[in-house]
Amino acid sequence: MMQTVLTNAKLILENEVVTGTIAFDANGITAVDQGKSSLPGAIDVGGDYVAPGLVEMHTDNMEKHFMPRPKVFWPNGLAAALVHDAQMAAAGVTTVYDAVCAGTPFSAKDYRKDIFADVMKSLAYGKSENVFRIDHRIHMRCELTSPNLLADIAPYQDDELVQLVSLMDHTPGQRQWRDLQHLKTYAVGNGKTVAEFEEDVAVRQREGAANVARNWQAVVDIFRGRGIPLATHDDTIPEHVEEGVASGAVISEFPTTVEAAAAAKQAGLATVAGAPNVVRGGSHSGGVSVSELAEKGLLDGLSSDYVPASLLQAVVKLNSSHGIALPEAMGMVTWKVADILGLKDRGHLKTGLRADLVRFKVLGATPVLAAVWSQGERAF
Repeated sequence: MMQTVLTNAKLILENEVVTGTIAFDANGITAVDQGKSSLPGAIDVGGDYVAPGLVEMHTDNMEKHFMPRPKVFWPNGLAAALVHDAQMAAAGVTTVYDAVCAGTPFSAKDYRKDIFADVMKSLAYGKSENVFRIDHRIHMRCELTSPNLLADIAPYQDDELVQLVSLMDHTPGQRQWRDLQHLKTYAVGNGKTVAEFEEDVAVRQREGAANVARNWQAVVDIFRGRGIPLATHDDTIPEHVEEGVASGAVISEFPTTVEAAAAAKQAGLATVAGAPNVVRGGSHSGGVSVSELAEKGLLDGLSSDYVPASLLQAVVKLNSSHGIALPEAMGMVTWKVADILGLKDRGHLKTGLRADLVRFKVLGATPVLAAVWSQGERAF
């Protein structure tokens, strides 16, 4: 079996960065050593960083390829999924939990209901045919305000690709959308008219609470029995965290306030927030600064959300601008997320683990990717 040896590399380990050599093949990492190798086949990476492949637990990137413009639906689902797969690999991601929205967050007109089945089918098909560059799993985003949620998820409740479930409540006026002006900007920017937006708000505020009350426990009962990790979403006040804890949630993703993130940490929930927030210097929907959460020790992991390349950029910015040590920042997109999700075979540069690796250098504030390996094979 062909072995790859990278030497003269800055290896990003859990607690330190060392100059060394790493060897791997399709079966996994075979050696991690300090110092430079003199093996004839060793590849001198010239001091580039080598880190574990990135683990992404919540990306909405897939959706834009199934509907590249408002009301324009791409007719070939597998082709759309393959483009998404290539983009994730090009961002250094080797394990991705594709966020697929079940239910509709704002109205029955929301396009996600139109692509839901196609996304699920295309991911399953691509996985079965082994055509993806990286490892794909499904993060089922359960929109609890939807009247049709339980019917939507019924065909997939035993789907082996569904390995993470989040409990989402996008009722206008609370959580992520507690500021209706931010919601209006988002909705109109995604193709709704002002009249449609106002109608959506009225319907969701009138019906949302009843739907959430009916759907929350039903979703928990369906998926917790399979041992699938549950995540709350957009926790804003401690009571939101308490609801999640009572339901067996282990992750608080995208907390919108310092208060909620602190409550989540105190309750033992892992906190995961958006890398684009770090890169942009703030939230697009009025939430807390993720960099502030990191500085306060309230952040465990990062998600690229809607920009795949933001993961490595956020790592570099947290290190250079916010005083977070590079191994700590890198852990937020590798081993910490892997551990949160129960992935024991990846996320670390350790002998015997999967050979998922990324090689990059940093030019100013920009990480420049040179290569990505997934299970020992070049993915980028």
